[in-house]
Amino acid sequence: MALFLRSNHLTAILLVLLLCQLLYASGSVLVKGEEEFSEELLLKPLPDRKVLAHFHFETRAPPSNSHGRHHHLFPKAIAQLVKKLRVKEMELSFTQGRWRYEQWGGYDTISSNNAKPPGVELWAVFDVPQSLVDASWRNLTHTLSGLFCASINFLESSTAYSDPEWTFQPSLGKLRYGTLPREAVCTENLTPWLKLLPCRDKAGLSALMDRPSIYRGFYHSQRLRLTSSESGLNGVDSGIILEQTLTVVLQPNSRTGKIYSGKTNIQPSWSISSIFGRKVSGKCVLSKTSNVYFHIEKGLISELENLQKKNTNSGADKFALEGFSSNLAFELSVTPDKMFEEVDNLDNKSASVLYEFSIEKYSDSQPFDLGLTWKIPVVWSTRQGPLHASRFLMGSGNQRGAIAISLESTELNEDLPNIDGGCELRVDIFQVVPWYIKVYFHTLRVFLDQKPRAVADVIEKIRVSPSKDKVSPGVMEMILKLPCGTKSAALTLEFDKGFLHIDEYPPDANQGYDIPSAVISFPNFDTRMHLSEDVNKSPMLSKFQEKSPVLSYTEILLVPLTTPDFSMPYNVITITCTVFALYFGSLLNVLRKRVGEEERLLKSRAGQKTGRISQLLSKLSAKLRGKQQEQPQLSAAASSFISFKLVFKILLVAGIAVAWQYFWE
Repeated sequence: MALFLRSNHLTAILLVLLLCQLLYASGSVLVKGEEEFSEELLLKPLPDRKVLAHFHFETRAPPSNSHGRHHHLFPKAIAQLVKKLRVKEMELSFTQGRWRYEQWGGYDTISSNNAKPPGVELWAVFDVPQSLVDASWRNLTHTLSGLFCASINFLESSTAYSDPEWTFQPSLGKLRYGTLPREAVCTENLTPWLKLLPCRDKAGLSALMDRPSIYRGFYHSQRLRLTSSESGLNGVDSGIILEQTLTVVLQPNSRTGKIYSGKTNIQPSWSISSIFGRKVSGKCVLSKTSNVYFHIEKGLISELENLQKKNTNSGADKFALEGFSSNLAFELSVTPDKMFEEVDNLDNKSASVLYEFSIEKYSDSQPFDLGLTWKIPVVWSTRQGPLHASRFLMGSGNQRGAIAISLESTELNEDLPNIDGGCELRVDIFQVVPWYIKVYFHTLRVFLDQKPRAVADVIEKIRVSPSKDKVSPGVMEMILKLPCGTKSAALTLEFDKGFLHIDEYPPDANQGYDIPSAVISFPNFDTRMHLSEDVNKSPMLSKFQEKSPVLSYTEILLVPLTTPDFSMPYNVITITCTVFALYFGSLLNVLRKRVGEEERLLKSRAGQKTGRISQLLSKLSAKLRGKQQEQPQLSAAASSFISFKLVFKILLVAGIAVAWQYFWE
């Protein structure tokens, strides 16, 4: 009997499994695909003896027609945020330090997409009606503020965000952009960011993110970008792609490298364990791909090829074609699994080389520790953008000033071809100015090669949104057309400094007030890589092959405003409290005291003045005579003195009160 019941139970289980398989095959299953996660790391030596480490994590959630689906890899908090607020696209970055375009490059994907301004930068596109965009933005800022333990909720005010139209992708007015230049970045922001990863920082490449190693770097920027497909169509939830990147510039320990006499800027040798303090013990078990890439840029390739041509006795072939782990200039401690060669679209020559290392074959017993050892000193330069942009203030005093944007031609500008058959260079400028910096846009002046030019001859298109006091900031977007032979260009704008209410001053107001970085982009130049092989299996390399314009950020300006002396209210409060304490204390002391108490006080004082010996003698004589000891009586003079003293105190306190009220009013 028991055997019969057990067989029926197994039959029922098999029928349920068969039904689920049929539903899955018929296409009526709720989830249409599987969630995927990938992790990648790019290492790149820099000319100024530093190392660039770029972490790239990507999590994909496919579209689903279920309501409240269960997520295996994708973070539930992000999925709820996208669904609730209907976010179509969003990017959030936390940055400490400033990207040095001259030393670290300005014409590549990392510098254009991952080099962010200091502080917090947030922009988002919403799939909601135009009337609900501002409300969705406010809800988004509060949600992200709680999620990442930051002051992003300060961007909810209309004075802190803007709606650009040309600088970013067209969004028909549904895009909002805001920055917090003074926001401090610390581990409180990195920890929630790591919690969005399936393995967090316990396994895989994310285990290299040692807090002391990252935060002692010269620059680090953690970025979160999500893209969702159209939602609300036929009851299908949107598919979401979440990209998390961390870009760090570290200084290796120079004591590990060789010393060459008479040489400067010698590249130090380094390894993953020396710059991060840890080794890679294997991949995250939930990741689909886990790779490490070693990038050699075009400037270093050219220098190494020139060195090999000079050293004809070395017997080395052309660089990057043979000898993956060893060549004339440096040596890698691990043999690469694969190599990708980029072809420059300008001169059809080798632009850069990528060495790929797969982490799947490494474990705790055999960890991955890529090391680079330099054999000879090598000096090279990175590739710059068409123009180097900078911004500064002019003028002095606390009343007026001017903002200047300078564009200087770089050395590599001569190698860049003319675009669209014309001899013009297009430059897009986007700048946001707080409302208390009252910019006069009609004072705009343009200089080409230090000579004034008419605004209409240089600026093709301009959009200005003047600021409103305590309502909205000032926004300026411009499209410039510069001749190809231009060596330098400059734009100036005059402004007046406003006054703030005492409640509107931030902490440490004497430090100054920040003007966010201006965004300078060159739409005619793209930074995508042209790799010789298909890299669809690598999300990071696929991202590098997407077309994106050259983009850079200027410096943050610090404007001193007229600031009141905040110590004066403190002084007034303290002296007022002191006077009131003396006034009320003395008045209450006088009103509550009685004459009898004063007389007893005088008697006790008189008794204390007479010595103990005299008191003993008086007591002894009284006992011998059989009489009681007589207490000292107050004289009429003492009584009159007490009454006069009391009246004097009352009159003195009343006079002080009258004088205080007179001078206070």
